[in-house]
Amino acid sequence: MERIIFGIKHRNFFIFIAATAFSLAFSTKAMPSPETYDVVIYGGTSAGVASAVQVARTGKSVVIIEPGQHLGGMSSSGLGATDTGNIGAIGGIANEFYRRIHVHYHGGSMNNRGTYRFEPSAAQKVFNDLIAEHDIPVVYGERLDLRNGVRMNGLRIEKIVMESGREFIGLMYIDATYEGDLMAKAGVTYTTGRESNDTYGETLNGVQVGRSRAHNFNFPVDPYLWPGDPSSGLLPGISDENPGPDGSGDNKIQAYNFRLCMTNNPENRRRWVRPAHYDPRRYELLLRYFEAGLGTLPLHVSPVPNNKSDTNNRDAFSSDNIGMNWDYPEGDYETRERIIIDHKLYVKGLCYTLAMNQRVPLEIRRYMMDWGLARNEFTDNGNWPYQMYVREARRMVSDYVMTEHNCLGTRHAPDSVGMGSYNMDSHNVQRYVDSDGLARNEGDVQVRLQKPYGISYRSIIPRKGECENLLVPVCVSASHIAYGSIRMEPVYMILGQSAGTASVLAIISGVGVQDISYGALREILINDRQVLDYGIIPETLEGIVVDDTEAMLDGEWIESESVTPFVGDGYLHDDNTQGGKSARFETNVDFSGQYEVRFYYTTHENRATN
Repeated sequence: MERIIFGIKHRNFFIFIAATAFSLAFSTKAMPSPETYDVVIYGGTSAGVASAVQVARTGKSVVIIEPGQHLGGMSSSGLGATDTGNIGAIGGIANEFYRRIHVHYHGGSMNNRGTYRFEPSAAQKVFNDLIAEHDIPVVYGERLDLRNGVRMNGLRIEKIVMESGREFIGLMYIDATYEGDLMAKAGVTYTTGRESNDTYGETLNGVQVGRSRAHNFNFPVDPYLWPGDPSSGLLPGISDENPGPDGSGDNKIQAYNFRLCMTNNPENRRRWVRPAHYDPRRYELLLRYFEAGLGTLPLHVSPVPNNKSDTNNRDAFSSDNIGMNWDYPEGDYETRERIIIDHKLYVKGLCYTLAMNQRVPLEIRRYMMDWGLARNEFTDNGNWPYQMYVREARRMVSDYVMTEHNCLGTRHAPDSVGMGSYNMDSHNVQRYVDSDGLARNEGDVQVRLQKPYGISYRSIIPRKGECENLLVPVCVSASHIAYGSIRMEPVYMILGQSAGTASVLAIISGVGVQDISYGALREILINDRQVLDYGIIPETLEGIVVDDTEAMLDGEWIESESVTPFVGDGYLHDDNTQGGKSARFETNVDFSGQYEVRFYYTTHENRATN
């Protein structure tokens, strides 16, 4: 009798059943039992990896569940020109990551300084090495069931369930995704879009027509299908709505893109070709911008090793797909996939247009034709980055919301678990027609910071009375504009490590994440080389404090901020000259008696030993 082999697809594998032509014998396989760990991490971003490594180093069991097939998020998906800010604020596992990158390229020991420009494949290797060294299990290709994937027991997550039915049980959970799905489904308060300036007494939040000068049109460009004819309709990507009053809030999201890894090495270069579903109308505004006077490449091509690039958005019309991502944060998987595909087609079409369209200036076309996707990057994905750059999605709203006041140093978090230092950086949110009938962008804000600032522990945990066993190191509690500074890959790793530490401390202490001892957490973080303070706030020190700004000085001193942490806004340095200087610290005391005198200074090999 003839035998027939049936292949029935079951999740990520096939069950083969042998049967006769007239008699089918089916076997059923029960779903596996829930998998149990001390800490369950959803999202294999750089924050997820840092969290897992920290938990593993304490001896607790941990698993990473990654919906995709690769670790590292944007750090291994094209963002190789790191947005560092002040590298003195990067400590712990984040600092270790960049030192491992340095060893990857230059050899030597881990005592060397970090390297902050790297290829995606180099970052992927470092992340994979960290996971392998600590024997951390990673479950790839599993997505949270958005309908019934978070099972709560009171204020605690009891287990999480994937679309496949696979279940994971943990004492603690960390949502390390860019989207914050686990956070949202656990009933944690969150927001999307931009708050008004009034919400937190800010000046840089909400609609920013007046500030949106960078990455905007420097020459007049007509927005209509038929130039000069509003009745013909608008070109793709341009809204017919007024952006709203400056400082007003909305639910709109700053633009996403892909960070391409290109190369100008002909032997490794993949040439630009016309992509499927190419729509030239999407780039008509750019071509008119060239004809109006734009004479530079509207892409930021940052060099990384081996003749490659981290290619990012630049100018008014670039790789940011402005206004096409507003539904992403709250979208289901199908909605998000449509947005990802649209962004991919948009950026592919942009590169093809820049290289091939005769209306693009010749020197720019020649430059783009010298570059192409690197064939030895993302080799299992058509040389295209694995991760779309989700600059901002959901943001938790907890008992401490980070705002521009923290970033500007006018408000200090007393429970720092890491530091941010990059600009407050919002990309454009929308493209519209201004009162002169011309195309304009809105939403770009770039404000430099004077110094690093501490990020509150309460901004990475839900508010009191909400989920007690969840930490959120990516979709942190911050206003839109403050998140524009926090949302950098080094900071995600920093906060990921701190979340991992806090989760273990909560397990050991037998309490919810809101009730652990910050003093105990701080001590562990400092011992693990996290940088928690850039300048110690004088008012937080015990006793009578006399800072160097109040000292009586003889001789010439210079101000410095080179070595952290210091008290106040910096410290005085003798510039390595030979003596002849003094600083006298005087104060009045309220009562007589014995006092302990403490002298604070930053440690460095060039400090006086006597």
